[in-house]
Amino acid sequence: MSAKSGPLSGMRVIELAHIMAGPVCGLMLADMGADVIKVEKPTGDDSRRFVPPEIGGEAAAYMMMNRNKRGISLNLKDARAVEVLRKLLAEADVVIENYRKGTMERLGLSYAVLAEANPRLIYCEISGFGRTGPYAERGGFDLIAQGMSGLMSITGEGPGRAPVKVAAPISDINAGILGAMGVSAAYANMLQTGRGQKVDTSLFEAAIVQTYWQSAIAFATGEKPEPLGSAHPLNAPYQAFQTSDGWINVGAANQSNWLRFLDVISAPELNRDPRFSSNAARIRNLPALIDILNEYLVQDTTENWLDRMDEAQLPAGPVNDILQMHEDPQANARGMIAEVDHATAHTVKTIGHPVKFSRTPAQVDQAAPLLGQHTREVLAEIGYAPAEIAALIQAKAAIAS
Repeated sequence: MSAKSGPLSGMRVIELAHIMAGPVCGLMLADMGADVIKVEKPTGDDSRRFVPPEIGGEAAAYMMMNRNKRGISLNLKDARAVEVLRKLLAEADVVIENYRKGTMERLGLSYAVLAEANPRLIYCEISGFGRTGPYAERGGFDLIAQGMSGLMSITGEGPGRAPVKVAAPISDINAGILGAMGVSAAYANMLQTGRGQKVDTSLFEAAIVQTYWQSAIAFATGEKPEPLGSAHPLNAPYQAFQTSDGWINVGAANQSNWLRFLDVISAPELNRDPRFSSNAARIRNLPALIDILNEYLVQDTTENWLDRMDEAQLPAGPVNDILQMHEDPQANARGMIAEVDHATAHTVKTIGHPVKFSRTPAQVDQAAPLLGQHTREVLAEIGYAPAEIAALIQAKAAIAS
């Protein structure tokens, strides 16, 4: 395999993770240059069965989460496969796992065992609730984490409505990003000290940290924040408004932006109204403010309002659907829409890496692997002879495409 570029070039990661949180962690590291080897069970990551939609016979969901990785498949119910994994981990810098608590211990691959053989190993665990505490034994899902973290109590159109989850699996994705952050920090420390360590994060914690503003309010007041639709709990106006042909987001929260906004909509008299003359007053009288502003903004189109707000240097933007976001010139200029070549699906679009590096840029240039696509290649790299590889495949301890 040719060396990858990026700030983490030279790092080898073994990904024992499935569906989303763990694979997001591996995805972030792979984009930044790490050689991420994804180890799948014989039937593959469960996201391979998240269909429809499919592209070229492969699940679109799987391909999104696993680009830039190499893939092998091992039957860890077979002791020979466990020995293969042990050899992989003995030479790795990082392992990512999001199994149920105790799974690695039952395989004889606990952190204590692995660290004795490979003291430099960084062992990243991503679980529903973390490996300690009263919920450590529970499995975790994004929906459950969003509900228990308080996120669903502050998401939705307003008080008294049914609870609403954030549509994107935000705790899964954020847990993966936090895992990659933790791995990168531990790797930097390992390069200084020669010692690895555990990195432990969870969906629950990843959701909790999304409540910074609302938790600040609750700590200060002792009251629970309520859902506000698209509005902000601390600044106003800062939300979506309906126009004559769609929706527009307006960020006119601080006083200078508020005054510019009033100029744009030709309503300077609103700043003389004591209900709206300061941010604190606007927050106290938010329902009345929204009703009045909606009457102004519904009189013209989104495009016309955006032109005027851009001219006034007022923060504003359209409410795009996903297809519109894919076509956005800024998203494309920043490399957030990328294309990779896949073995069976041909050219596949994917989301780009969100962090830009001036000297060691991240790259999105390799499609997700077929099940077992790199099994032979990786086994050869850790010392297995061709006959040994063939025997493992014949015995179905390893699967190769």
